[in-house]
Amino acid sequence: MNLSRLALAADSIDVCSPFDGRLIGTVPRLEACAVPYLLQQARQGVSDCAALPRYQRARILERAALNIERDAEHFARLIVDEAGKTLKQAQKEVKRCINTLKLSAEEAKRNAGEVLPFDAYEGSENRQGWFSREPLGLILAITPYNDPLNLVAHKLGPAIAGGNGVILKPSELAPLSAIKLVDYLRDAGLPTSVVTLATGGADLGKALVEAREVRMVSFTGGFVTGEQIARSAGLKKLAMDLGGNAPVIVMADCDLAATVESCVSGAFWAAGQNCIGTQRLLVQASIYEAFREAFVRLAREQVSGDPLASSTDIGPMISLQAAQNAQKVVDEALQQGARLLCGHQRRGSCYAATVLENVDHGSRLWQDEVFAPVVVLQPFDDLDQAIALANQPEYSLHAGIFTNDLRIAMDAARRIEAGGVMINDSSDYRFDAMPFGGFKYGSLGREGVRFAYEEMTQPKVVCLNRLG
Repeated sequence: MNLSRLALAADSIDVCSPFDGRLIGTVPRLEACAVPYLLQQARQGVSDCAALPRYQRARILERAALNIERDAEHFARLIVDEAGKTLKQAQKEVKRCINTLKLSAEEAKRNAGEVLPFDAYEGSENRQGWFSREPLGLILAITPYNDPLNLVAHKLGPAIAGGNGVILKPSELAPLSAIKLVDYLRDAGLPTSVVTLATGGADLGKALVEAREVRMVSFTGGFVTGEQIARSAGLKKLAMDLGGNAPVIVMADCDLAATVESCVSGAFWAAGQNCIGTQRLLVQASIYEAFREAFVRLAREQVSGDPLASSTDIGPMISLQAAQNAQKVVDEALQQGARLLCGHQRRGSCYAATVLENVDHGSRLWQDEVFAPVVVLQPFDDLDQAIALANQPEYSLHAGIFTNDLRIAMDAARRIEAGGVMINDSSDYRFDAMPFGGFKYGSLGREGVRFAYEEMTQPKVVCLNRLG
């Protein structure tokens, strides 16, 4: 029985603009009691996707990418409406989604397994064989609001390429882009059963995580929720991107003007709601004052407000509560002795580009992910001190270093504890084909199309014994 989401819903979720509160759309609010019916549909999806030849999976993903490219502006405006990104930022996300789907199509066609050299080992010289990459089965994908299209593509694309069925639970705050992506995949030929949409709250998510039929949970979101998932999941594969607190080291020999411009973008892109956004700027003492002056000047020029206005650099945060929470974290830091250099002004859900220095290293602002347009400046004397400061938090996705000395750059890249080190780039650079995830407490597994595909498939060995 294939019941519609609406038939299972006891209520609905209003999706509203984070900028002005206007209603953008509604989606069904499913409760935990709907999980058996969702699993029933998803069970068929597991079978249907595994039965698709690889060329058909690739063709579906390619066709969906082309259709999204055709309707890119519509997707971009939907992202603006539900997530509050500026139009330029939303347009970039749509381009990345298209690239993610194309990369997934390529992976479906090429990463099928390998021949194994059995005869390289004594006693196996009469054997030959290979391993193939087979679907895991049912994958639960839980996605956040900050990249409501591309981060969904990063889960659906590799999962479909690998022949899996998916239950997709998008963020309640911004589910519409995810739903439209699923519609485009279905229009491109994906069987309806392959992706089962599940819109609802924490109780629904918990029940899905606990479901024995789910073979993998792929989650992008916060640390608290990630820990709850790990406790509830039981024996299944977990892939998690839980955020970061990105440090960027600025050496005295850098190109100052280019570095300042890159760091401002890295700190304030998407209103700072970016897990690899620059949060801590570590600046060599000999250029600290010059960097601070130039950085603060450019930060003050960042216009926050209407995300559809061409003059806007920083759109609203996802909600009034999110903006108030950011304000509270900064207030705490100020009470602990931090010095405000600019910003810390809120109008509704819009929070101005905020820069502080002299931040206590035990404060939440230094230790935790703030997920807001807030950045800390910190001077240092030498590279050893900078790396020690960079490595203080217990989780780390990306980091960056600006220097014209290749020896220093490579030494820092080796010693910084992060999933990615960007040299002469802000921490927030990401290419959708590269492995993406964190060191220490920040992640389990890796995203990036090829790497997610491999997480979402399992090897099967076939060995032939040549008797006689």
